[in-house]
Amino acid sequence: MKKEIKIKNQVEELERVNQFVEEIGEELGLDMELQMNLNLVMEEMVSNIIFYAYPEGKPEDIELTAEYNGKELIFVLSDHGKEFDPTAKEDANPDINPIDREIGGMGIYIVKNIMNKVTYQRLEGKNLLTMKKEL
Repeated sequence: MKKEIKIKNQVEELERVNQFVEEIGEELGLDMELQMNLNLVMEEMVSNIIFYAYPEGKPEDIELTAEYNGKELIFVLSDHGKEFDPTAKEDANPDINPIDREIGGMGIYIVKNIMNKVTYQRLEGKNLLTMKKEL
C-alpha cells in the first residue's frame, strides 16, 4: 500500500491530513488508539511546517506519503520551506511543569515517543522527515 496527499500550507488543510490518516487506518485495520496517535503525529509535524517553514501568506505545497511494507507504516513529509531538522532539537523534559517550560519542543518529543524511528534529511532544497511505525 502506498498513498500520497499534497496540501497547501494552510491550517484548514489539517482536516485533509486527518482524513488521509484515517483512510490509511481503516485500510490497514488499525485500532482507534493507534489511529489517534498517528493523527496527532501528522497534525503536529504538518502544523509546524504551516506555521514556521514559509514566509507568512506565501502559498506552498506540502507532500505526505504513506507506505506500508507488511511490517512498518512509513510516513514521509516533504516541503521546500526553510531548513529545519526537528530531530536535532534536544528532547523536552516532560517532568518540568508546563508553566516553567520553554515554548516548543514537546511536539517532536511526542512524535519520537509514538513513532519507532524519526529521521530528517535535506535533499535538493527539500526537507524530508521520515517517520516509521512498526505494526
